[in-house]
Amino acid sequence: MGVSKYAVIGLGHFGNEIARELAERGAQVLAIDNDESHIEKIKDDVAYSVTMDSTDRKALHTQGLSDMDAVVVAIGADFEALLLTTVYLMEMNVKRIIARANGLQQRKILEQMGVEEILSPEKEVAVNLAERLLNPSILNYLQLPDNYEIVEIKSPRRIIGRKIVDLDMRNKYKINLITIKREFIDTINGEECCETHTLGVPNSKTEIFESDTLVVFGQVKDIERFMEINWTFH
Repeated sequence: MGVSKYAVIGLGHFGNEIARELAERGAQVLAIDNDESHIEKIKDDVAYSVTMDSTDRKALHTQGLSDMDAVVVAIGADFEALLLTTVYLMEMNVKRIIARANGLQQRKILEQMGVEEILSPEKEVAVNLAERLLNPSILNYLQLPDNYEIVEIKSPRRIIGRKIVDLDMRNKYKINLITIKREFIDTINGEECCETHTLGVPNSKTEIFESDTLVVFGQVKDIERFMEINWTFH
């Protein structure tokens, strides 16, 4: 299997983070921005970087974007530029286009254009923060279609010390335990420090520790019911 190839157009904070994350995970990344200072900041961290106006159709066609596994259009400040860039990418038959939308109106316009994958980073951050504020036991949160979600939660009080087989989470609560994040004391450079490691797929005999973080999947109402029942001693 070859190296995955991606292009990120628009290297503000959001696009910059996407490009760096992809590169750190071993992907071949082409970073494009019309601001040379943005290119200077990232050129040593990605495979290729180009200072270019992505609304220049001819220049865009020279970058081989139709050969990419996906192109992320992360332009945030200029929606007209984002639209033009996206239209040109669609004309080039780019196999997968992911576009950024700031607000509902921009999302609707992109949907009308036929863009299937739309990112709303500000909205997603807001929803994530609201969920964490309303439910302090939730450490991280990902909303999925059809009222499903994946959440990271602190170990509820009532299940600490119990084995997974005894919890019967799938049948009793209609949720699935994906994995467990567990704290370990490691020695690094002669000093003890606490590090978190993922246990992978936990088996039925795995015991829940107080410091564990549970990663669970299910419908919102079922996860809320699981937390409500198990956070309070009766």
